[in-house]
Order: sequence, then C-alpha cells, then structure tokens
Amino acid sequence: MRRAPLPPWAAGIIGTGALLGLWWLGAATFLRGIGAPADGGPGAIPTPWQVLVQLQADGWGFYWRNASVTLAEAGAGYLWGNALALVLAFGVLLVPRLERLATQLAVVSYCLPVVAVGPVIFIVLGPPRSGEPSGTAVALAALSVFFTTMVSALAGLKAADSSSLDIVTVFGGRRIHQLQKVRIIAALPAILAALKIAAPAALLGAILGEYVGGVDRGLGPAMVNAQQTLEVARVWGTAFACAALAGAAYAVLGLVSRVAAPWATGSSAARTGGL
Repeated sequence: MRRAPLPPWAAGIIGTGALLGLWWLGAATFLRGIGAPADGGPGAIPTPWQVLVQLQADGWGFYWRNASVTLAEAGAGYLWGNALALVLAFGVLLVPRLERLATQLAVVSYCLPVVAVGPVIFIVLGPPRSGEPSGTAVALAALSVFFTTMVSALAGLKAADSSSLDIVTVFGGRRIHQLQKVRIIAALPAILAALKIAAPAALLGAILGEYVGGVDRGLGPAMVNAQQTLEVARVWGTAFACAALAGAAYAVLGLVSRVAAPWATGSSAARTGGL
C-alpha cells in the first residue's frame, strides 16, 4: 500500500523546523564564539530564541516604521521596472529591429554593479526628505527587476503558436493584432512568473539603495544602526523581517499567477477544463 505524499505545506514546515534546530544547535555550541569581541560580548550568530526575544522587545511599531518606507521604495521600483520591461518587450514584437538594442540594454542593466551605480544615482537624484522614500532606492529596485521581466516576457511572446499567428494574418491582422490576440495570452505564464520573481528582487534592490540613498528610516538603515551599536539580535531580526516580506510578496504573486493563468500551473481544474 502506497503512502500518500506529504503536502507542500507539511514539507515546508518540516524543513523549516530542521533548519531552526540546526541553527539553534550551532549557535549554542561550535558557532557561539564567532565574531565575539574581546571583552566577552555576544557573538555574531545568536540563537533563534534570542532573535525572537529581540523581535518582541522592538515591537511591531519599530519594524512597521522602517518597513513602510522600504515597501514604498520597492513597490515604486517594482512598478517602474516591470512597466518599462514590458513596454520594451512589446515594442520589440511591433518593431523587430529594436530587438538587438533592447537585448543589449537589458544585459547592460543586469551587469551594472549595484555598489558602483548606486552612488552615481544618488548624486543625480539627491537625498530625500526626512522620513520619505529614497529615489536612489526606487531606481535600484527598478534596475533589479528590469532584466528578468524583459527577457522572460520577450521569450514568452516569441513562443506563441505559429499557426495561430498565421490565422490572424490571413484575416488581415497586423503585428499589433497578433500581439493582442495571440502573443500576450501565450506569454502570460512567463510574464507572471517573471513578476513573481521580481518581487523579492525589488525589495532587495530597495534595501541596497537605502545604504547609499540618504534615508533616515527603512530596513536598510535599521540594520546599519544595529550593526554599529553591536545589537546582533536586532540585525538578525531585521534580516528576518526582510525575508518575511519578500516571501509574502512572492507567495501573493504566486496566488495571482494561479488565478490568472491556471493552465500553466498543472492544476486539476486546468487539466479537466474546470469541470
């Protein structure tokens, strides 16, 4: 008798529990003294319990006050970067001569080192006002998502069924009609997958942009301040807050992908035609 496979959520809980156990064991034994100062202060790797205590001590207000700025930066960069990528991908299908230029632009944006381009963007855009999002963080968030979305969208648009494209042409349709009637629908799973991957990337780009963006609030400055004051548990707590936000954004967009393109998920409803 075959055993039923574990559901994905159960496997995830087991894996998370195992990682926490290994982390706790290492932080309490052979990793305990790593990064510890000479005066006997705490090491660089706290236990999960120490991080949890610090999270409770800091409270919801501390993390929301900083996360709200970072989320605003990541959201703006996510919208700008993905919008530009999709517009460029659609433009390539309408004007094929633009493909080489568009591809080179995407590759260049991907190869630009964030550490080097960040200060340049900061000089151009300038510092933000106190408590406001940083334009540098928005720009780096947009730069972080542009390549993935543009390349994935272009590949999905090109993968449209040739016979369907021929039918549109036979009935007098042009490239714009092929794009509207066939290519966008065919590329929808690839576009949604790119948008899902872009969500954590935008958050990471915004956090990196805060290091050089001159902001006084945000998850990036919160980690920098905690590092400077040697509050190791707070550094880890802030890092876990970033990871939780990135995972939540990825999960939400994954649900949107299942609703918008159920045929691409291999669900039973999609295989049976929804019956």
